[in-house]
Amino acid sequence: MRIGIYGGSFDPIHNGHIALVRDALASGFIDCAIFVPTVKNSFKLDTMTLPAPYRYYMTKSVRDELVAKGLKDVYVCDAEFGIKGISYTYMTLEIMTDPEFMTEFLIEQGIKKKKAEGPHEYYWIMGSDTLGTFENWFKPEAILRHATLLAAERPGDKVDVYKAADSIRENLGGEVETFRLNGVDCASSEILKSGDFSQVPEAAREFIATHELYTERTRLKGVSNEAKTKFFESAVWMYPYLGEKRLLHTLNVGYLSAELAVRFGADPDKALIAGALHDCAKELDIDSQREMAADYCGDLFTEKKLLHSPAGAVFARDGFGEKDREILDAICYHTTGRGNMSTLEKIVYLADKIEPARTYMDLEPIRKAAQTDLDEATRMTALAIKAKFDRQERPTHPSTVDMLRDLGIK
Repeated sequence: MRIGIYGGSFDPIHNGHIALVRDALASGFIDCAIFVPTVKNSFKLDTMTLPAPYRYYMTKSVRDELVAKGLKDVYVCDAEFGIKGISYTYMTLEIMTDPEFMTEFLIEQGIKKKKAEGPHEYYWIMGSDTLGTFENWFKPEAILRHATLLAAERPGDKVDVYKAADSIRENLGGEVETFRLNGVDCASSEILKSGDFSQVPEAAREFIATHELYTERTRLKGVSNEAKTKFFESAVWMYPYLGEKRLLHTLNVGYLSAELAVRFGADPDKALIAGALHDCAKELDIDSQREMAADYCGDLFTEKKLLHSPAGAVFARDGFGEKDREILDAICYHTTGRGNMSTLEKIVYLADKIEPARTYMDLEPIRKAAQTDLDEATRMTALAIKAKFDRQERPTHPSTVDMLRDLGIK
């Protein structure tokens, strides 16, 4: 197979990206195209808006939309999640052109085993603007050892595509092919600046709306650069341990916790990290959860559905390296609450229940209360959960009893 690989931030993915892939496929140079959302782009270290999992799952949602509309030979790959540090292009290609990796990936996409095993030729899909700077990329010779460059030529291009291609061939000995692009002229940066998402595919717009992305909340105002970096790193660290729904939920809680912390006078850095990590142990095997829970607080937690909370504190501590006790306690008690809860603990407890993708009960009154009164919103949440437990005839955890007492709930 002739495989085209298209790396980018996709922050957000837009119709220009789609047009590039569509026309690359139409050119006849490639049989399929693979989107590879970057994890840590060397060109955009300080400008990435969303952590990698959001951008990866958003791109996957668009891929499903494209397939439904008939553009079937497109895929999305998470190859860069395994790269430590900056994800340079040559590193991505080293992973993806490994025969074992690509065979397994293609079989997962439904390609028959014989075809998936190759042989394969690889093309790196790029715009004319990036072709013009390619010789300044990190280790361009290594890139060209793995792939042919497949560059788009757009009417009115400021870059002389043919001159840039000849220079790469002469100076680096690489192969370059070009194709005609009849795409939409748009850029992610302009979309975010203008707030006009009309050039974003419908599936991505729905994804953005569900998680309330690219809003004031996700701009993380009041959060330090160090905490933001840590948040982005935690998202990648949790990726192998959590499925899509759970990972996006726990990251949503991080964003909302930071917003609530600014509103109610807690430390937004701690709230961001505590919220983001609160469910990090949720999908570990139950024996591991039980062992970790006992490590953090003895036999206080024994019910299976609650173990992930104290286990999360230990997993965040030992697996991710989080040492702040306030953060770890907020993770530990995010499910049950406890007596004498700190503001940070209330925030994570509340955010877990009302983050934007939550739809399991009537949350609008609680969300409204959370605009002005943390204690009242916490009380309303505790009442709703207590009512649910009473209906199910489930016992109330001792820590929850203490919390209810403090909130004036019998």
